[in-house]
Amino acid sequence: MAILRPKEIRKLSAADRQKRLHDLHLELAKERGQIAVGASTTSPGKIAEIRKTIARVHTINNEEKRKGASKQ
Repeated sequence: MAILRPKEIRKLSAADRQKRLHDLHLELAKERGQIAVGASTTSPGKIAEIRKTIARVHTINNEEKRKGASKQ
């Protein structure tokens, strides 16, 4: 999966963000599983990049929640 930039994440709907988040978690589990069985990963920095992207999605989700809560 490609790296998602904050600008791209903000363009997604909430449902799309949740789907991407689910896909990222699955990809992270797959990469970690490969390391656990001793296989080499495709790229050494891929796990870190996936984790950063997951954090970006969570951050933007929380920003959206705060915006909605402050308007009420």
